Amino acid sequence: MNFYDHIKPQLMHRIGREIRLARRVLDIGCGPCDLVQHLADTYQQDVTGVDISRRSFPRAQRTRAGHRFRCFQRDAAILSFALDASVDAVVSVWALHEMERPQAVLTEVRRVLRPGGELLIVDFPKGSLAQKLWNEDYYDPDEVSHMLVEAGFSEVKVRRIERLQVMWAQAQQPALQVAPR
Repeated sequence: MNFYDHIKPQLMHRIGREIRLARRVLDIGCGPCDLVQHLADTYQQDVTGVDISRRSFPRAQRTRAGHRFRCFQRDAAILSFALDASVDAVVSVWALHEMERPQAVLTEVRRVLRPGGELLIVDFPKGSLAQKLWNEDYYDPDEVSHMLVEAGFSEVKVRRIERLQVMWAQAQQPALQVAPR
């Protein structure tokens, strides 16, 4: 078991605690829908997962406790199934570095995220153990912070956690501005 497999349960718990008040959640780059199922079961959230690859979605889209969830094969840069401002929280785990057009994905996330909604990105940071294990290119926290600001998010916070081996990035969809009368 590698370091990342070892910390997976505590990361899923931490992610769930962070977005537990969101009713409608979108998981971008959901892989086999593990987090989707965890959130649906643990917090009874309405969770939809999207991944560009359909590699291992569960056939029956119900958790062991009977909660429904959805997983779709989609390009996260084109979330045509989601209405504007229809999602309370968006989460992406181990996926940002895999995206061909991350800025386009962030723009689409802004479209579907409601005002005041939260975006949470968890990924491997540049220079981490993951980079040594899998020899892939990752972003450093400053690059991710810049990408989020560039996409128009507010309250951007990016830091390294878990012995500096995991990047935890949070941002908010700006609240609607009410014009003075």
